[in-house]
Amino acid sequence: MEILSSKIIAKGLPQMGHSDVASVDAAALIGAEIKKAQYAAAKQRNESIAQDVFRRAAIPPRFAARKLSTFNAHCDSAAEALNIARSYASDFDGVLETGRSLIFVGGVGAGKTHLATGIAHSVMEQGYCALFSSVIGAVRSVKETYRRDSSKSESDAILALIKPDLLILDEVGVQFGSDAEKLILFEIINGRYEHMRPTIVISNLALAGLKEYLGERIIDRLREGGGKQVVFDWPSYRLRRPS
Repeated sequence: MEILSSKIIAKGLPQMGHSDVASVDAAALIGAEIKKAQYAAAKQRNESIAQDVFRRAAIPPRFAARKLSTFNAHCDSAAEALNIARSYASDFDGVLETGRSLIFVGGVGAGKTHLATGIAHSVMEQGYCALFSSVIGAVRSVKETYRRDSSKSESDAILALIKPDLLILDEVGVQFGSDAEKLILFEIINGRYEHMRPTIVISNLALAGLKEYLGERIIDRLREGGGKQVVFDWPSYRLRRPS
């Protein structure tokens, strides 16, 4: 220490006393605490944003925890469906460039909604906006604007369904609606098609029945840009019991 001090004096540099060292240590500790507080605040802010994004996605509570990582690919066809979903979610930047959509068809309980909401979780984690709605709910949100006391117009309601980066439309064809309701559905899907916004359509109908319900024009739009149809042709998970 004496040798170091003599070198400092020889060079004309000021020496640091014990009080100076203590001041440096205190400043370092304060700086570390500030960074820690800033990190905690940023984490809390990001968690709050994530919760808000999830809330606005309107995923039903039953499917809130359904992610791609929790999907049970118990057969080759289910594994293939999972791979398609993973690829779609991981390449969502590319999906948005073409507006590439997905059509999930097949029997009840096969995991269609699980994979769709799993994709939604993944794209939201990437910072994108997703929205989940049944067809009945989507059509109802538009028809509610017809009330005299409504603060929104029909265009406002349709635009709210066009804006999200990803829209999941569940229960397509559960009930055969009126021509007016089918026209609303066409306006939603066609609007998203025109704005390069991908849509995931979920239906328990076979492809032929889905074409009859939606019409050839909508099916063509959903398939354009590399859109895929995935058939869930395995037995319902709900009928499976642990051995």
